[in-house]
Order: sequence, then structure tokens, then C-alpha cells
Amino acid sequence: MKKCKIIWLSIIFFAAFALAGCSNSSSTDESASGDANAQQDLTYATTSDVVGLSPIDTNDSVSSAMIEQVYETLFTRDPETMEIKPLLAESYENPDDKTWIIHLKKDIKFHDGTPFNAEAVKYTFEQFKSKDRAAPRASLLEPVESIEVKDENTVVLKTAKPYGPLLAALCHTNASIVSPKADKAGDLNKNPVGTGPFVFEEWVQGDHVSLKKNEDYWQGAPKLDKVTMKVVPEYSTAVSMLQTGEVQFIDAIPTEQLPRLKSIDSVEIQQKEGTPVYYLGFNMNKAPFNDLKFRKAVSYAIDREAYVKQLKGLGIKNESIIGPKVFGYEEGAADAGYSYDPEKAKQMLKDNGYEGQKLTLLAANRDSYMKMAEIVQSQLAEAGLKVEIETMEWGTFLDTTAKGDFDMTFLGWSNSTADGSELLYPNLHSDNIGSSNRMSYNNSEFDKLVDASRVTVDQDVRKEKLNEANLMAVKDAVWVPMHHGVVTAAYDKSVKGIQIDPTGQWSLYNVHRE
Repeated sequence: MKKCKIIWLSIIFFAAFALAGCSNSSSTDESASGDANAQQDLTYATTSDVVGLSPIDTNDSVSSAMIEQVYETLFTRDPETMEIKPLLAESYENPDDKTWIIHLKKDIKFHDGTPFNAEAVKYTFEQFKSKDRAAPRASLLEPVESIEVKDENTVVLKTAKPYGPLLAALCHTNASIVSPKADKAGDLNKNPVGTGPFVFEEWVQGDHVSLKKNEDYWQGAPKLDKVTMKVVPEYSTAVSMLQTGEVQFIDAIPTEQLPRLKSIDSVEIQQKEGTPVYYLGFNMNKAPFNDLKFRKAVSYAIDREAYVKQLKGLGIKNESIIGPKVFGYEEGAADAGYSYDPEKAKQMLKDNGYEGQKLTLLAANRDSYMKMAEIVQSQLAEAGLKVEIETMEWGTFLDTTAKGDFDMTFLGWSNSTADGSELLYPNLHSDNIGSSNRMSYNNSEFDKLVDASRVTVDQDVRKEKLNEANLMAVKDAVWVPMHHGVVTAAYDKSVKGIQIDPTGQWSLYNVHRE
């Protein structure tokens, strides 16, 4: 029997986080709960409202931010190392490569007082997989064939084939465990009930969501008494409110707002290398984009270093498709592509009959993609290509690219599972041509490597296969990675303990105000 068991050292980690949140100037008693004189309320501003508050029924970043505070997953990623560790789970084992026996922590209750147990996990995952419910991220658990309750604190997941990224999927916010009683009684989108550190109070659509501390939280009550998510449609207004103290926390900082935020003395800024990747892609069903020599020439023509510099620290240059914060990355991939060499680009285009080639860059009408398109248009023109930019509304753009009606285009992938298989498989595997593989990349050797990364639970083997597949795609110039994302947050200096992870997620459990 192959056994992969992880013991969650909750006492040690809780103690570490508690110490990290202490004020050096406070007394010992005050340090345990933040500054005794500071109001323990925090307001987070976002430019759009939540879609809903059910992890089963939603799939947007704003909803996920609030869901993260109310619910919990079986496993989680360490925000610094990105290693997967148990959260509501205690440990797991694999008696074979299609069976996952997950042992759960005991004596945990949902906010409605009902017990967290194996039945709750089974109920949640069956709802998540239900075709009638049509959960938007049901694909995370699609390989799971059966969910069995072995005993009150043990659940057994069986997959039709070995599924290596399962633990990564179980870390995803949308795989959070819900109260079966609450879900059966009403709409979790409006009345969420989880096991997390904060309890739902109210949602006034278009205005705010408010949460209060869970006094009975199984890891100890949070330091903050109240959390409010405030909808502020204009980001510049949110910055002004942060400056005046009306809000204390914003995230996802646009490049143009960064200098202003850095000039505010009362504000701290956190920037961290993230999991997203943004790229220029080629339609490989069309000539000359199906010619590696043409794709290499385009890659040589693009000065990604100059492009990243104008992002003012909010992007990382790296020629790898799998980024540094995604499982499967190896350092050797960073410079494995075709770096900026304008003379070589011109010569290759001339030698292969592509000098003066007319092409269209398709870009969604979002500022970031438009900026990419304008820079690339200029650089490709210098290399000897005749380039036009076509823009489209986001929904129309997605439909158009899915149909393959384009030459070259710009896209991104958030990598919310932080797992390379869940990047390469949907975007570049031939199974997904006509849907998420918008570039129609079709390479049987690449497919075999990606498949091998998915159908083993040996994480060392998975990493090896992902690196091989990644290098193959980089050498094939499938994408020109424009940049890898940087996740950001700005907050009032009175706020202590905020920590964003590379996927952009954050928890307010260890946060307090001084």
C-alpha cells in the first residue's frame, strides 16, 4: 500500500501567525488580540459586487474573496511556499492510484451549529458534481467517480483514472465545504454557512457585504470583530477612500494607480509574484501562424523586457509558460524561449518569405490587452510585418476566439489551482481544440506528457512530465508569454497581518488593527 500522509501542525502554525501579528510596542495581553484601543473593524473596497456567496454556484474573484472568509476547504496552500497542506482534513492516503482516503479533523461545527463530518463533504461534492445544479467549476471534481462515507470522520474519493491534480482541486475556493442543512433550507448565495472564521451578516446588493467574527471558530476566534466589503465602482474613488480612512484595504492594483498609492504615507503596499500568465497566441489552423519559423520570428521581434518595465513592477518577465509560482515550473524554463533579437527577427521573416506579411492582432477591449496589442503592433512593424489591431467586447471576443476566427490574439490564465496540469491541459491539449484550446495546438508528444502529469499521484513524476511538456511548448513557440502576473494589495498602516498568496487570494483570519 502506498501511503501519503500529512499531519497538520495546527498548533504550531497558529502560534506562528499569532506571534507574527503582534505589535512590538504592545503589552503581552494587548498583543494577543491587537491594540486594545483600536477598533477591530475592516472595510475592503472592490469595484464590483459579489455574484453570490455559494462556493458551489459562483465562479468570480469578488465572490471568492468573501467566500474565503466564510467557508473552508479540505486542503489549502501555504501562502509563502505554495505547498499543499490539510485544513479541514487531517491527513490523506492513497491505497492505490485511484483511491483517496481523506481523514477529517474532529469537533468542528458549521456556523449553524451542525457538525462538519464526512456526510457534509459527501453532500457538498455531490452537489458540486450534480448536472442539475450545474456548478460553474464542476470540472474540478469531474474525474471523481464516487464519494463514500467510511465513518463520521473519513471520506473516500475514487476516480475513474488516476488524477494527480486532485489535491490542488480540493484547495480551490469553489471546493469549499458547505452546511448541508443550510443548503437544503435555502439559498447559500444569499445566506452562506460554512466553518470559517467569519459569519455572514448581510448582503445589500450593489452596496456591501458584512461579516462578523466567528466566536466559536475551531482555530480560535479571529481578532477582527467585523469585516465589510464595500462596492466602489471607480478604482480611483477607492484609492481616495483608502487615503481618507473610509476603507482600509484594496487589492488588484492597476498600474496607473500604483504611483498615487505609493505617495500616500498612511498606506502599505504588498506586491508578490503571482500565478497568472498573459500571452500572445497564434491560430495554428492558419498559415503562416502554423509555421514554427514564423512564430519564432515573431517571438524574436517582441521586446518583452521593455513591455514589462512599463508595468512598473506589476509583471514578471519569464519565457516559460508555466510560471515560477505554479506547480511544474523548473528554473531552466525561464530563458528557454526566443528572446528579443530584432535583427534575427527581420532576417528570419525575409529568408522565409514573410517580409511584408499582413496580419491582424485581435484584442479584447480591456486596457491590459489593448496595451499589449499596441506595443506588439509597433514592434512587429519594425520587424517588417504589416499589422492591424481589431478590438472586441469581452463576450464577443471569447466567442470569436473559441471559433478560431482570428490570426493572433492576447489572452491570460489565472492558474487559480496553481497546478501546471490545469494550465497545459485546458489550454494546449488537443482534447480541447474547439473550446479552451483556442490556439488549436495539436502535438501528440505534448499530449502524452500532459496526460502523464494527470494520471499519476506521484508528485515528483508529475513535476518531471510537466517540465518536459512546458519546454516542448516553449520551443514550439505556442505562446509568447508577455508577462507573469504580480498580485497586489494596498492597506492602511493600522492593518496588520494581511498576506496575499500568489493566486491573489487572502484570508483575514490573522489580521488585526493597531
